[in-house]
Amino acid sequence: MTRPLRPGDPWGHAASGPPDIEVAGDDTDLAVVAMSNRGVLVRFRPSPRSDLARALGLGPASAGATEVAIDALEIEPDGAAVNAVVLGVPPDRLRWNARAPDITVRVDGRPWFRGRATTVVVASGQFLRGADVVPRGHPGDGWAEVQVYGLSRRARRPMRRRLPSGTHVPRPGSRAGRARRVEIEVAGRGLPVEVDGHRRGRTTRLGVTLVPAAIRLLV
Repeated sequence: MTRPLRPGDPWGHAASGPPDIEVAGDDTDLAVVAMSNRGVLVRFRPSPRSDLARALGLGPASAGATEVAIDALEIEPDGAAVNAVVLGVPPDRLRWNARAPDITVRVDGRPWFRGRATTVVVASGQFLRGADVVPRGHPGDGWAEVQVYGLSRRARRPMRRRLPSGTHVPRPGSRAGRARRVEIEVAGRGLPVEVDGHRRGRTTRLGVTLVPAAIRLLV
């Protein structure tokens, strides 16, 4: 298993050759390739929706002279992401009336959080719809960042105002950490799931496992 990056470790090197696959689209299109063609070298032509491209400074005309390893998030029971998985109301859309059911979160097999919360974010990337939701997110460091939002109703609007600058965490009512596997259970009615910016139904149980160095990306 690829070990997580340590402080000072180099990330990326000169491109080893031409791409094996070219992908045009958003992060969900890249995630499909990451899970079905692991380890391949990809040239990504991102759409404006791509939050991963924003984190990498990658545009449609990028030279592609360097290749970097990109992690993926494998979702149970089904699916994959290369940027973020959100259970509940996404932080940038969190309003006063969002319900906060009892949620249990386990990270790497250990109990980590239990209480009322509106939202759980599991991310390998940094941005969500352009907002700096996960300031510590790094798409190739071998870690998934985990955030739980249990904010009071009065605290939700001020949190949203701080999202663009990434100064919303750490704050009272939220918790942040990192893991390689996250398991989430929701008491009662299921919460909505968002995968790389797209809605994916509702659920009361969700498992997310980090897949380190799922693909190599030209930047």
